Amino acid sequence: MKQSPSGYFNDPDAPITSSPAEMQRYLSKVSGPLLDRIDIHIEVTPVPFEKLSDDRKGESSVSIRKRVTAARERQTLRFADLDAVHYNAQMTVKQIRTFCQLDPDSKELLKTAMERLNLSARAYDRILKVARTIADLEGAAAINGAHISEAIQYRSLDRDGWLG
Repeated sequence: MKQSPSGYFNDPDAPITSSPAEMQRYLSKVSGPLLDRIDIHIEVTPVPFEKLSDDRKGESSVSIRKRVTAARERQTLRFADLDAVHYNAQMTVKQIRTFCQLDPDSKELLKTAMERLNLSARAYDRILKVARTIADLEGAAAINGAHISEAIQYRSLDRDGWLG
C-alpha cells in the first residue's frame, strides 16, 4: 500500500514530501476494519547504498527456509486433529485461546499495548497469531513477552495518527 500522496512515505531523502496533515488525510481513506484484517503492517525506509553494498553477510536464504519449514511443520503437527486449520493464520478465536496461552507478564504487556494503542479485539487476535508464529520460528513451545513485543511492533498502522 502506498502510504502517502507523493509515494515517499517515511523517506528522509525524498525529492517530494507530503505534510503530516496530507499524509494523515491520505491514510485515513483506508478503513480501520480493513487494516484490522491485515496481520502485519510495518513502515520501511529505503536502504542506503552503503548498506546495500556492505560486504557483511546476513542470514542465508537456505537458513531462513529451513527455519520457516520447521515452523510450518510445528503448526501442521499442532493442528493435526483439526480439519480446516493447518497454520496459525487460519485459527479461529476459540483456537487462538487454546493455542496462544500467555504467561502473566506477557498478558500484562499485551493489555498495556491494547490500552495505550487503543487496539481492537481483531488486532488483539492478530497479535496473538503473529506472536505464535514468531515463537514457532524460534522453536519455542510457548509464547513469551519478546514474541508479544515483536508482534505488537508489526502493527505500526494501529498507532495513533498512523505516523507513529
